Amino acid sequence: MKLLRRRQIPEERYSNAFLGFGPEDSNFAVELTYNYGVDKYEVGTGFGHFGVAVDVTKTVELIKSKGGKVTKEPGPVKGGSSVIAFIEDPDGYTFELTERGTVPEPFRQVMLRVGDLDRSINFYQKAYGMELLRKRDDPDNKCATVIMGYGPEDKNAVLELTYNYGVTKYDKGNGYAQIAIGTDDVYKTAEAVKFYGGEIILEPGPLPVINTKITACLDPDGWKSFVEIDNFGGIRDDFTEHPLFETLIHHCKREFTR
Repeated sequence: MKLLRRRQIPEERYSNAFLGFGPEDSNFAVELTYNYGVDKYEVGTGFGHFGVAVDVTKTVELIKSKGGKVTKEPGPVKGGSSVIAFIEDPDGYTFELTERGTVPEPFRQVMLRVGDLDRSINFYQKAYGMELLRKRDDPDNKCATVIMGYGPEDKNAVLELTYNYGVTKYDKGNGYAQIAIGTDDVYKTAEAVKFYGGEIILEPGPLPVINTKITACLDPDGWKSFVEIDNFGGIRDDFTEHPLFETLIHHCKREFTR
């Protein structure tokens, strides 16, 4: 990933950085936020992983050479031929590395665990207009997974939702924050969120000084989404092709590049 931009907000005692594989106006970005003086966050049991398409073997070797943590060595995925590996960043966030050729969006997915898969599918389809791209039941591992998004997996970042049989609630910790979604009407989106079982935690409306309209929502499992319209800081003004455009996690170091 490349460092796309960074901000210092001393009056609110935090700083953040935006990283990704391409410009924010056309690629998914990861926002890392450092809150002054906070040196530890709990990832919890609900957050799963971020998925990234890379040269798996080469990336794992690089991570090892830098003293990074590899939690699963490169190897074929169960029942298939795709090569994957799992690594953990210094703050405890898990990344799934997947072997793929050149793709428009190397950032593949955000994986979250949910307590009712059908409820989650209905919410993300009806409230956010996502498509159900793929569904897989895995009785051997007692889990089921769906892929939700706004276009094919080989061209877009997607949301992976996993249900573990019999588990209806997870500890979300305080590290992972939210995904960001673009919409053409935050007011209608907020109404849909409430109608389909979500909760509004920030009523829709314009931000001070600029005309960007936002709302913040919780899905039925309590996962947060930040929804916006218009031109946010001059970064993105067209959500037609890439409505799912960002995720935010809390980070424990003031310096984002090392």
